[in-house]
Amino acid sequence: MNIAYISAGSNIGDREENLDFGARRLGERGKLLRKSSVYETEPVGYADQPWFLNQVFELETEFTPHELLAWCNEIERDGGRVRTFQNAPRTLDLDILLYGDLIISDPDLIIPHPRMTERRFVLEPLAEIAPGLLHPIEKMTIGELLIRVKENIYELAPRLFRLFLK
Repeated sequence: MNIAYISAGSNIGDREENLDFGARRLGERGKLLRKSSVYETEPVGYADQPWFLNQVFELETEFTPHELLAWCNEIERDGGRVRTFQNAPRTLDLDILLYGDLIISDPDLIIPHPRMTERRFVLEPLAEIAPGLLHPIEKMTIGELLIRVKENIYELAPRLFRLFLK
């Protein structure tokens, strides 16, 4: 069995239900070990869209990384995602952040996720469930990466991020 960390985001439709749908479906073909709290964040890249809800899941899986990517893409489609343009609004976005300590650089799959170390909306929920996890390229823990990102973000946009409370 392998451990994968998957980020989930949603900013259209019933955002909470979309995240729950993603978690349920991931659990159909693996064991959902932990999930973070839900965080609400401003969109990155294309700003003229609703705020996102973000969450991270720890999944035990027998899938290979490419099989897991295919499963995530299927879940996104089943959740109503239509890919229109980069950073477009979406019902559900599932990204493989880490898969064990593997480093993969294929045209269709890069692990660790290439922008995860820059994104507080990924690192904050990941650090909540796995702060001591080591990034296989950066050789820093997720907690350390989060501190680095927070220091940079607070200078740029202090209101970028907030914990989503029901």
